Amino acid sequence: MTNSADQSDPATVSDAASPADSAGDQPDAACAILEAFSCLDDWMDRYEYIIELGQALPKLSDEHKIPGNLVAGCQSQVWLIKSASCDKSGTIKFAADSDAHIVRGLVAMLLELFSGRTPEEIARYDPQPIFAQLGLDQHLSPGRNSGLLAMVGRIKELARGAEVRRR
Repeated sequence: MTNSADQSDPATVSDAASPADSAGDQPDAACAILEAFSCLDDWMDRYEYIIELGQALPKLSDEHKIPGNLVAGCQSQVWLIKSASCDKSGTIKFAADSDAHIVRGLVAMLLELFSGRTPEEIARYDPQPIFAQLGLDQHLSPGRNSGLLAMVGRIKELARGAEVRRR
């Protein structure tokens, strides 16, 4: 399925940088997420925290909840969009929503990790080591893990599209 996400202009999305390539004074989202998880003793607390992240995620307007913005490969419905174009710094901002509480939280984490990066940084960034450090690979169902990887793939696809248009 081909997604058309260039028709969006999300108002509120997060900036992020990876531990290996922090840009300027952007927060180190990966370290912040790891630190927050390290304070939680068990997986029930961690699931609750993920749900809280999702509750804090701005809702995507209904105009963006169209089939073309759905992420293929997710058990739940996940809509993912990017800004119509890169901003002056060349970075992309994403917005997303889901109909499932846990998935909304996972989406919020991905937005923290990927929004505010250039298409080139997004292409190079591999969040799987972070997922492993968090234990997501061990504590999410196989379907949720597949959906998480599908969301990462869609983010990278949208970034590739933005990179092509910048040239």
